[in-house]
Amino acid sequence: MRAKTKMIHGGITGDEQTGAVSVPIYQVSTYKQESAGNHSGYEYSRTGNPTRHALETVIADLENGKSGFAFGSGMAAITSVMMLFDSGDHIVMTDDVYGGSYRLMTSVINRFKLNHDYVDTSYPEKVEAAIQENTKAIFIETPTNPLLKITDLKKMAEIAKKHNLLLIVDNTFATPYWQQPLDLGADIVLHSATKYIGGHSDVVAGLVAVNAADLAERLHFIQNSVGAVLGPQDSWLLMRGIKTLGLRMEAIEANTKKIMEFLQDHDHVSEVYYPGLKSHPGHDTAEGQATGFGGMLSFDVGSGEKADNVLDKVTYFTLAESLGAVESLISIPAKMTHASIPRERRLELGITDGLIRLSVGIEDADDLIEDLKSALDL
Repeated sequence: MRAKTKMIHGGITGDEQTGAVSVPIYQVSTYKQESAGNHSGYEYSRTGNPTRHALETVIADLENGKSGFAFGSGMAAITSVMMLFDSGDHIVMTDDVYGGSYRLMTSVINRFKLNHDYVDTSYPEKVEAAIQENTKAIFIETPTNPLLKITDLKKMAEIAKKHNLLLIVDNTFATPYWQQPLDLGADIVLHSATKYIGGHSDVVAGLVAVNAADLAERLHFIQNSVGAVLGPQDSWLLMRGIKTLGLRMEAIEANTKKIMEFLQDHDHVSEVYYPGLKSHPGHDTAEGQATGFGGMLSFDVGSGEKADNVLDKVTYFTLAESLGAVESLISIPAKMTHASIPRERRLELGITDGLIRLSVGIEDADDLIEDLKSALDL
């Protein structure tokens, strides 16, 4: 089954009892049991809900995994995955990581003595050098947020296997339409489903897919224990969003490539970050492990003042947190998504005050380019 077909026909697609072609929203907390402990598969909606289960089967199918899990947010998904590890364990993480993930690891998870080091995972030798006796996993974003760095997933899988580590991949930017990390050797893939998978700025959610039954059992135990579950209404919204994911990603990428070409030639733009650029250091790797380059693009205008000016002038780009929606969004990572990272650290990574991040939508590309031109030329 090809990708677009799988997004319509993958997982559980309807209701056998009524013939409904859309999975119903089971807005229910508990379920009748025939006798004590004897139930039809559902007993309490924290443990399992038919609508959520349908979504979980779809994400497992899309990522070619054994099992899927739906969480109340992307951060709930990451936190639950981190609970697979013990106090004293060590994680190697991508350095250019989402600000929320950075905050989680440095201000919350560290309290439980789960240790981590940030490494530029686009260099496999740096990853291997960071591995310690107590290292248990490698956590990767590719492409990264917001500098769009690329990590070679096959090489990371080789390193993980060599050292008996779990390989965890945040696949939010690429989406399962463009990239399937489990097929490349990852053990766990996760998404902020708030972004492209939902795609309409109307739901907050996280999704995880795993490649092994033992991992699925452990993660389900954690999810049920901490209650980090997605409600049925939001589960249904994500299933609806998934049906058009392929179409949206193709339209978004087409727009992004046109905007990339415009920004490359603009005198007021000093740098463009997009893996679809042939000059991007990770271009060949991205081309080899994904079928598309996505809809996230960052560019530098030289200063925070100039970046603020661009944001003040744009019309069709909405100034907002988040990404991956049908409408185009614009942000300054240093002041928004990555504000929780100390400025010195941001500058070390290359997240300057003048860096602008675009989440390109499905509007007419010419309108978006004209919008950016009028903002940059003033």
